[in-house]
Amino acid sequence: MESPPFWIYALGFLLLLGPLVTVHEFGHYLMGRLFGVKAKAFSVGFGKELAGFTDKRGTRWRLSALPLGGYVQFKGDMNPASIPDAGERAHASAEEREGSFPHAPLWQRALIVLAGPLTNIIVAVAIFAGFFMAYGNPVTPPLVTGFAEESVAREAGIREGDRIVAIDGNAVDDFMEVRDAVMLHPGQPMELVVERSGERLSVPLVTQDYTFTDQYGNQGRIGLLGVQGDHLEFEDVGPVQAIGLAAESNIRLVQMMVEGIRQIFVGERSVRELGGPIKIAKYSGEKLSQGALPFIEFAALISINLAFINLLPIPALDGGHLAFYAVEAIRRRPIGPRGIEYAYRGGVALVLALMVFVTINDIVSLPIFGI
Repeated sequence: MESPPFWIYALGFLLLLGPLVTVHEFGHYLMGRLFGVKAKAFSVGFGKELAGFTDKRGTRWRLSALPLGGYVQFKGDMNPASIPDAGERAHASAEEREGSFPHAPLWQRALIVLAGPLTNIIVAVAIFAGFFMAYGNPVTPPLVTGFAEESVAREAGIREGDRIVAIDGNAVDDFMEVRDAVMLHPGQPMELVVERSGERLSVPLVTQDYTFTDQYGNQGRIGLLGVQGDHLEFEDVGPVQAIGLAAESNIRLVQMMVEGIRQIFVGERSVRELGGPIKIAKYSGEKLSQGALPFIEFAALISINLAFINLLPIPALDGGHLAFYAVEAIRRRPIGPRGIEYAYRGGVALVLALMVFVTINDIVSLPIFGI
């Protein structure tokens, strides 16, 4: 299949990252406004301002040149990364303290910071819940009805008619759970428990290490059992159940992210699987070319990724701010300005180094390099 034209990639990237980052920052803004904290600037993108206006509350709303993020700068912040201005905090007058983020109570600051990732989580849950309400909950009992041509499960002794009830001690009720349990473990030993003629049998095996290439040339590496099931059903669900199912789906996604990162750190997966803005642009264009529904589903995945990354305890990210607030709560006083400065410098350096790394990783993984 031919790759989409360049403008599809650009449009997909802007339609994906722009709204998701804006929603994230709007979560910070709304929570701050709820607590009376004044926003000096709200920017979609970084760098030079392309267009903007100042509202009656004194907030400068900006559209900036680099569409790789955004920020809210509250009163009392030294810069858009919400690093507190130590001088202003220590010597601020009563008027300067009013509506200042660093002078807000600790619990309010924590909620303002948490509101950004929480908004991304709500967006992801809302998208999945919408899919469940529109199409129903897909249910496929983990009953083996056939095998792939190459099947490690068949070689291990699993037969047609067996029902998979557990993998590595974890119960499974659906083929989706079987897939999720196996796909992140290519070429690794696992123990399946199957039910056969009323008896439960333990079946040890090593999953198939399968590398695939999709229609756009993207490569992936997953684990497979080589089993088939053909009793797919869609159960109608109401709003409350749909939200619960959506929350469960997002929890599974986060668990898979954590497991994937762990495997990269211990060397079970290549660092080439890490992706940055170029890879996001590539996938967003491909999903957009497939239609609205695949693109919206991909948006939910990226939204939960944004929440997860921002909650990592790295200074300059939301999780770093929350870590400082936790220390402040324990010490009953803020960390000193020198400590904050060094921590944020290190955090910014780490984030920038990671961005450079994943961008280079994205570039060398493009088909033109042939690797």
